[in-house]
Amino acid sequence: MSDPLIKSLPFRLKVWGRNACFTRPEMKVERVSYDVMTPSAARGVLEAILWKPAIRWKVTQIDVLQPIKWESVRRNEVGAVMSPRSSCIYVDDPKTRQQRAGLFLRDVAYTIHSYIEMTDKAGAEDNIVKFQEMFLRRAEKGQCFHRPYLGCREFAAEFEIFTNGKPLPEPIPVSQDLGWMLYDVYHNNTADEKNQHFCNDNCRPSFFRASLSNGRMMIDEKEVRS
Repeated sequence: MSDPLIKSLPFRLKVWGRNACFTRPEMKVERVSYDVMTPSAARGVLEAILWKPAIRWKVTQIDVLQPIKWESVRRNEVGAVMSPRSSCIYVDDPKTRQQRAGLFLRDVAYTIHSYIEMTDKAGAEDNIVKFQEMFLRRAEKGQCFHRPYLGCREFAAEFEIFTNGKPLPEPIPVSQDLGWMLYDVYHNNTADEKNQHFCNDNCRPSFFRASLSNGRMMIDEKEVRS
């Protein structure tokens, strides 16, 4: 049994939006979404509501609440990275602007099942009850550090917390194999903190075999492979 002092009670958060793109890393330039929200994207939504160095989010299950629908979009994107020595990027420059295709999800809704763990960065005044209450209070009021999004920042997410025995929405009645899915990207602690958000030699992706069982995707860390 887990120590109640370092692990919170489970949370259930509903998130939804007009579009979503949980990008498959193997598709390189073109953005093609996974069929279902990834654990790392779910954690990003939770961290947008509450994040502190003293806590770590663990996602255990994602319920798919809407039928999986797709939308193909072709749009202009910037194909250059701004240099520290440059002051701007001209998006109208044909050499900078690139037309790319994207295969996105449409009209999505999910229930994220998760809990909080304490980390070794927790201080003497930190405890799990404090962060439980903080998250519930912020989620109920719709507060967040930044607007949660569904894979890409342009796809803003709405959210609602389920408390006081409020019944959960039923997932879609679909069972299927989703193949290998990105679980997370672990960064080398020795890397320059300022550059850890870039995926280079200092990061290590991990994957798990995902599947839907009556609309529910279970996430077991024991099944994760690097």
